[in-house]
Parts: sequence; structure tokens; C-alpha cells
Amino acid sequence: MNELGRKAVELKNQGDRLGAKALHHPWLVPLARMGYLAKGVVYAVVGVLALQVAFGQGGEMTDTRGALASLARGTWGTALLAVVAVGLLGYVLWRVVQAWMDPDGKGTGTKGIVVRVAYGVSAAIHASLAVAAFRMVLGRGGAGQHGDQSMQSWTAKLLSEPFGQALVAVVGLVIASMGGVQLYKAWTEKFRRKLSLRDLNASQERWTMRVCKGGIAARGVVFLMMGFFFLIAALRSNPSEARGLDGTLATLASQPYGDVLLTLAAAGLVAYAVYMAVVSRYRRFQGA
Repeated sequence: MNELGRKAVELKNQGDRLGAKALHHPWLVPLARMGYLAKGVVYAVVGVLALQVAFGQGGEMTDTRGALASLARGTWGTALLAVVAVGLLGYVLWRVVQAWMDPDGKGTGTKGIVVRVAYGVSAAIHASLAVAAFRMVLGRGGAGQHGDQSMQSWTAKLLSEPFGQALVAVVGLVIASMGGVQLYKAWTEKFRRKLSLRDLNASQERWTMRVCKGGIAARGVVFLMMGFFFLIAALRSNPSEARGLDGTLATLASQPYGDVLLTLAAAGLVAYAVYMAVVSRYRRFQGA
């Protein structure tokens, strides 16, 4: 083995030791589980509100920030939102640990680095969501701009920069790639490796896997569509073409058989929330 290879092995071993050490902190795993559950609650709200629209029972098209605002308006809204906010903070901390200490053993190769950078990006996104939730709990403002409004606002800012169209196109490709990864994850069932479902009988495990796969796939399709809208915005240099989660669901609803398409997408997002609950309960933490 050459010097470069030995260095890579040494770095991986060091990362494994750091990851194992991090998981021995008694607070980390419960926070991570709470974080997955909080993320599931947010997606469940988005999905249920969209299902209400599809069935003509009110509801609204919204994204994750809008879902927080909806939680705040409900019975015991502030208390529930506070729990979700703490859970999201736990999710952020877990993503930071995954990115920095690599408890899952992704390594320092190209693929491993890409995955760990994605964990870091996820931490940043959910940190923003957690801050918004805490601000609402403290009565210091609502969700602010969200959904299409937010997406189109910062798309316009990107387009105003040098090489703005290229930057927006890159964003679109990244979001679409995330959707593709989700579809691949659902198809190959790779997510199954991180779950310990021994407490379930064969029938329960089979249905759990079906729901989880459907949820992951639905989220993947939505992300693919969002990425496509960003690419259109880049090609036409028109920020109004960009769509958030709410705009993507609304676009589905406006198509022929829109109620059916919206129902499938919304049910898929609820299924993704179930997947998050399953991960919260049955996720295997190496070294914990």
C-alpha cells in the first residue's frame, strides 16, 4: 500500500473512532430519534393539508415552513411546535455528527465526501427550519417567506449575479439529483440496512417496507419536479418559473386528473412521514 492509501486508511479509522466516541454520548441517539420524528411531523402536516385540498375539505398547499405555521395555529400549537423545534435541533446536531465524525463509516473517498457534504447541507437547511420554529414559539415572527415566494425571491437574486443562469441551473440539477437518489434508494431498498425490524412479524415488516418505499419514492418524484422547474427558470431567466414544495403540488393539481395526482403525491408525503417515524423507532446506530 502506498503512502496515500495508508493515509486514507488512517483517516477512515480516525473517523470511525470519532464517530463511535460521539455515539457514546447518552444525549445524542435520543436527540437523533426525536429529530427524525420531528421531521416526519412536518411532512405529515404538508401531506395532510394537501390531501384536504384534493378531497375538497379545505386545507392548503404549503411547504415545510408553512407546515410549522399551521402547527402553531392548532390546539396546543405552541407546545407542539416547541417539541418539534427541539426535535429539529436534534436532527441538525445528528446531521452535523454524520458530516463531521462519520459514525456511519462513509469514509474519505469521493463518494463518502459527497455524502457527508450532503449531510452538512441538510444540517444547514434544517437549522433554518428549527430557527423559524423557535421564532414562532417565542412570538417573534411567523414563517416569513416560504414556498414559491421564497424560492422565486432567491432565484431572482441568483439570476442577478454574474453567471446567474448557470448558478440556478446548478441548483436545479442538485435538487433533481436529490430526487433521483431518493428514487434509487426506494428501488434498491438500501435504507433497509440501517433499520432493525426484528420486533416486527413478517407481515408487519412487509407492509412497513411498502409504505416506506412509497414515501421515499414520492418525495423523490417531488424533488425531481422541483429541480426541473429550476432548470426552466434558468433557461428562461425567469424566477417566476421556480417552484417550491407548495407550487409543485399545485402544478400536479392543475394537470388532467389533478385530484388523483395530488392525492397520490400527498399520500406519498404522509407515507414519507411514516418512514421518518420508522427510522426514529428502528434506526440502527453503530457503536451506540
